Amino acid sequence: MIIGICGKSGSGKSTLSNYIKELSNKKCIHLDMDKVGHRVLLLPEVMDELVNTFGESIINENIVDRKKLGEIVFASRNEMGKLTNITWKYMQIEIDKFISDNKDKTIILDWLLLPLTKYFDMCDIRILLDIPYEIRKERAMRRDNISEEVFNLRESASIDYDKDQFDYVLKTNNKEDVEKMVKKYDKSIISW
Repeated sequence: MIIGICGKSGSGKSTLSNYIKELSNKKCIHLDMDKVGHRVLLLPEVMDELVNTFGESIINENIVDRKKLGEIVFASRNEMGKLTNITWKYMQIEIDKFISDNKDKTIILDWLLLPLTKYFDMCDIRILLDIPYEIRKERAMRRDNISEEVFNLRESASIDYDKDQFDYVLKTNNKEDVEKMVKKYDKSIISW
């Protein structure tokens, strides 16, 4: 089984993933697709393509400075598209391998952009965290040590979700509410 978890920055996708892992009676494994994106930035061929596209200013101490790259790509959907075109093929290789290597487990995929990928269609259960802006902003600013301006740049680069594509739309991700939802609406989540 594959569970897809989506939500904008600061919505608590990883937190929800961890709650589901705790509630699961069988093997359950989580892949944070943002972290896959971060790892592919370390590949020499990706670094070369990024420098050719965005310039040397994104390199700091021989690695891609994600903060500098973020300032460029979060300010423009066009620039974000360039980043995606460079990194996505490498991300897919890692994600495909992860899914193949873990066929005997329940897999949780979490990513803001999951609905734009083939992996969304592979999900047996799709969960959207529809958390209010102010709560997400506070969480992301604290977690990532960023300013409100930087958070708003991320927000402007985000996507809008079609709630009808999801099996569950959660307005909260505190542990007690998630546990109630899981037990009330889909016992299969805790009895895989």
